[in-house]
Amino acid sequence: MISTPPDVYTDLQGLSRLRSLTRKDSGKALNIVAQQFEALFLQMMLKSVQESSFGDPLFGSQQMDFYRDMHDKQLSVDLAHKGGMGIADMLVQQLGKQLPQKKEAVSDGSYSVPDRLSLRAISPVVNEPVTGIRQSRQPLKFDSPTDFVKHLWPGASKAAADLGVSPEVLLAQAALETGWGKKIIQMEPGISSHNLFNIKADRRWKGEKAGVSTLEYINGAMVKQRAAFRVYDSYAESFSDYVNFLRTNPRYGEALQKTDNDAAFVTALHKAGYATDPHYAAKIQRILDGRVMASAVDAVKFSASDPILSYEVALAGDDK
Repeated sequence: MISTPPDVYTDLQGLSRLRSLTRKDSGKALNIVAQQFEALFLQMMLKSVQESSFGDPLFGSQQMDFYRDMHDKQLSVDLAHKGGMGIADMLVQQLGKQLPQKKEAVSDGSYSVPDRLSLRAISPVVNEPVTGIRQSRQPLKFDSPTDFVKHLWPGASKAAADLGVSPEVLLAQAALETGWGKKIIQMEPGISSHNLFNIKADRRWKGEKAGVSTLEYINGAMVKQRAAFRVYDSYAESFSDYVNFLRTNPRYGEALQKTDNDAAFVTALHKAGYATDPHYAAKIQRILDGRVMASAVDAVKFSASDPILSYEVALAGDDK
């Protein structure tokens, strides 16, 4: 029988042992569960810190991200085991008051369990319905460029049709802005802004906002600033607002006249001041012409099991 939380985060059998301990000693089980909860909380904090950074420009890779994630998980377990931030102690103090005091001996006499009648007196936890952004079941992150393209293709197709450009150029811009969906701005850990194009929340924006640090090029130098960005209920809403954002800003008028040519469209967007990065248009073009985008689109378009759907077909499927 376990008497302490798992020493490693990969201890997948700990749950069954903990369930057995709960029936025999609820107080000891509460201490372990509280420490595991604190470990999860610390893990979310570490993950949020990592996601808010711009990564390692020299050694960054998927492999590095994988091992760093393993390190953070183990670190959170160790911190919680050694006292952490005191969250576990607070939970024990609060929840311990609800543990029934009356106990009866079990058959072997080595443990005691709560009286079943006293358990019924504990008020059940009621989950309030969640609406809007917090109810969204859309992925917070995308596993791969293929997953990114597959999930966003319907919205990109509709927005592209509205503007007269190709879906690929919108996906390329969104890929640059969000790192293929891995660095989408979050309102708070676990709650996505769904902002695919990093459109800032100016005075005209009446919806929710997410404030984060961002890098801007000022006089040729990168400067870290704090800015507010728009928050949407879904990725489809992000595409829709992107179209509206371009159409309602006169400075993008020239770009909207060049939608028949992706390269000209992106260049005009950049010249109009969409981004301060001096290489913004060139970076989008490299993604658009690169193997990653081509492979992702081909993999989804020609998938026998789950091919890319047009916007209209996707909507029809959602209605079903």
